[in-house]
Amino acid sequence: MTPEQKLKHAILLLAAKWKDITLAADAEITAENVDALYEEHDEGGMLQDARSELRSTGEETGLSAPGSRNYETEAVAKQMPDGSWVGWTHYYGGGKHSEPDAIPWMEDAYDLTCTEEQITVTKRTFARVPA
Repeated sequence: MTPEQKLKHAILLLAAKWKDITLAADAEITAENVDALYEEHDEGGMLQDARSELRSTGEETGLSAPGSRNYETEAVAKQMPDGSWVGWTHYYGGGKHSEPDAIPWMEDAYDLTCTEEQITVTKRTFARVPA
C-alpha cells in the first residue's frame, strides 16, 4: 500500500471501531480495494471524525516540516495497522477564522522507519522549604 492508502486503512478501522461505519466481518482491506472502500464509506462525511482524529494525534517526529505563512506545522507520524509508520505534515493554529483541517495532508504522506529505544530518566522537582 502507498502511505495514503495506509492512512485510509487506519481511518476505516478507527471509524468501524467507533461504529460510525460497518465493515463486513470477513472484509479484508487490501491495496486493491482500500480506495473504493474509503470512498464508499466517506459519503455523507461518515469518516470525518476518524480522519480528524488520526490527523491530529500523530506523534511528533522531530523531522523538518514545510513552513506555512498562516499555520503552525509539525512533522508527525503514526503506526499503521500493518505495523509500518507513516508521516505527514500536521497543520494547526492560524487564528480565529482558520481551517487547518481543510488543508490536504494525506496525499503528501510518506513512509518512515522508526527505531525505539528504552531510556531511564531521572526527574527532579524542587520546592522552597517554608521558613
